[in-house]
Amino acid sequence: MQENEFSLYTEYFIADYAREISENYGLPLADSLEQAQKTIETSFPQGTQTEGEALLCIVKARKIIGYIWYRPDPTGTSVYIYDFHILPDQQGQGYGKQALKTLEDNLSQQGFKQIKLRVAADNKRAQHVYETSGFRVTGININKTI
Repeated sequence: MQENEFSLYTEYFIADYAREISENYGLPLADSLEQAQKTIETSFPQGTQTEGEALLCIVKARKIIGYIWYRPDPTGTSVYIYDFHILPDQQGQGYGKQALKTLEDNLSQQGFKQIKLRVAADNKRAQHVYETSGFRVTGININKTI
């Protein structure tokens, strides 16, 4: 991702992540927006030049159709995907599966052995993409608002 593409990404990410936080954790949208903003600020203090973060654009015919944000673990054996998104008008065309396969191939060539991620319980489309791409459920996140 180029620095000039970062603002487009953060605009999408903050709104999308805030919605997910609000819906899945029952927080007011204003609090969720604040939390999503802080996530970006603390994760990318130097923007796209932040050490230890990988933020990629998924491109088709020179047009951005999605994003992948992942972080390699310190041992260099796995990566954790923090965000994977295909733009709504590009979904359902196999681009998510293609992007995951390309990422997997590239990471494997670099010596990584595992890709980890969390997917929201209500995101059936993403769950389907991950399952058909060979991911398996390793646990369940549970939350109770008090």
